[in-house]
Amino acid sequence: MKALEYSVNSSELKNYITNFRAGDRVFLSGRVYTSRDAAHKRICNAIENNQPLPYDLNGAVIYYAGPTPAPGNLAVGACGPTTSGRMDSYTPRLLDLGVIATIGKGERNAAVIDSIVKNGAVYLCAIGGAGALAAKCIKSCRVIAYEDLGCESVKELQFENFPLTVAIDSTGGNIFDRK
Repeated sequence: MKALEYSVNSSELKNYITNFRAGDRVFLSGRVYTSRDAAHKRICNAIENNQPLPYDLNGAVIYYAGPTPAPGNLAVGACGPTTSGRMDSYTPRLLDLGVIATIGKGERNAAVIDSIVKNGAVYLCAIGGAGALAAKCIKSCRVIAYEDLGCESVKELQFENFPLTVAIDSTGGNIFDRK
């Protein structure tokens, strides 16, 4: 079956997720939040302690990235994906609380895959090693939490036609499945 291509705004992503199949291409525009290991740990600690979160998890898209400072006329410097497996211990909980998509690179563990299916979510992969190229699809960036983490602080990004591949779809279809 030929892979399909979608151009989708993050605010409407939930309406498309059930159509996506592993291997499809998505050009994502709209609001996306960055978060890596240290920020995930703080977010989960805030959840456990009933403290305010840096953003509403319901309908959120999380990009596992730590954008570097912006040169010249760009919103960010390099902004390539981080290895997603580093966030696997946090991901099921965040999906249960309403996150609809995560973006990174590499495989996910069985608990994450099960949670993606259970929650009707999706895992999208960005091209690793092309952070400078990816930065051209980011139109704005602002730190919204944990500024002390530097490039790993939580940021709100505005994507414009950011190229992604559906790695794990809402039915469990998985581009990494080698069966």
